Amino acid sequence: MDFTPEIKDKISQLQEKYTAMGQDMASYLDGLLYADFLTYWDYIHLDTLLSLQSPKTPFPDEEIFIMYHQITELYFKLSLHECKQIAEHPNLTVEFFTARVKRINAYFNALTTSFEVMVDGMEKDQFLKFRMSLLPASGFQSGQYRMIEICATDFIRLIDKSKRAELSTATIEAQFEHIYWKFGATELASGKQTLTLKQFIKKYADQFLQLAKERVSTNFASLYQQFQASGSDVSILAEELRKVDLYVNVEWPLSHYKSAVRYLEKDPIDVAATGGTNWQKYLPPRFQKRIFYPFLWTEEQMNEWGKGWVLSVLKTLKNKD
Repeated sequence: MDFTPEIKDKISQLQEKYTAMGQDMASYLDGLLYADFLTYWDYIHLDTLLSLQSPKTPFPDEEIFIMYHQITELYFKLSLHECKQIAEHPNLTVEFFTARVKRINAYFNALTTSFEVMVDGMEKDQFLKFRMSLLPASGFQSGQYRMIEICATDFIRLIDKSKRAELSTATIEAQFEHIYWKFGATELASGKQTLTLKQFIKKYADQFLQLAKERVSTNFASLYQQFQASGSDVSILAEELRKVDLYVNVEWPLSHYKSAVRYLEKDPIDVAATGGTNWQKYLPPRFQKRIFYPFLWTEEQMNEWGKGWVLSVLKTLKNKD
């Protein structure tokens, strides 16, 4: 069989490649000859993936709960993959920045639009029973979500709003002591840190602090302002960053709020979350007013932050009842 010019050219290129590395091309061709063809299930480790659900109870809906949270963490990993590309790009452009932020918005759109699985996709009685076997674990303990926040904005924006002015020039370590989510995992009665929070800090604090230091000048807010100061056209980028702000700080927390109201709120007594988190004050966006990009919003928009969404959700839930 005669080789085509294209095949000969590729063989020549391979020979140059392996020679430059001091490798024997024939040995690599032997490996190619003996290797099996790749399959879909091997490539994505499908059998392993499908074996990663280990319910703690016999209630069928617990498996739904586990799988949805695993899907969530995979979307978070995708988002962090984009964050890293933006922050570490050697010659970042507005176009590249914008394209990657659009991807992040697509991931969060998929998350927020699918969260009805958590709101209506499980039997309430089953959930209220199997959740007790999860103590003190909580979705609050998603380290990847906190990393997305750190990549998205100046670290001071993640500090409890009552402390931002006071700590504006403090070290990241000092600011971290007052990061907003620590106040969402306190015991309802005593105000002390929950075991959930203590576990979370022990596992992730060093990673969070390191990432925060690495992203001082490469978080989205800082990069946007650098491009704006250079005179670049950032109008489309600004639109996408506003979407990030709404997805991460309003739509996603509100999705959880809907689920908490659906499963945990009783009249007149509220059921505590598994990690003891104060979800009634922690989840509604209007209380925390986490805003990544205040320079992209009007005063009126920030004053009304999250109010309309919460009211519309409560109305929807009441109509269902």
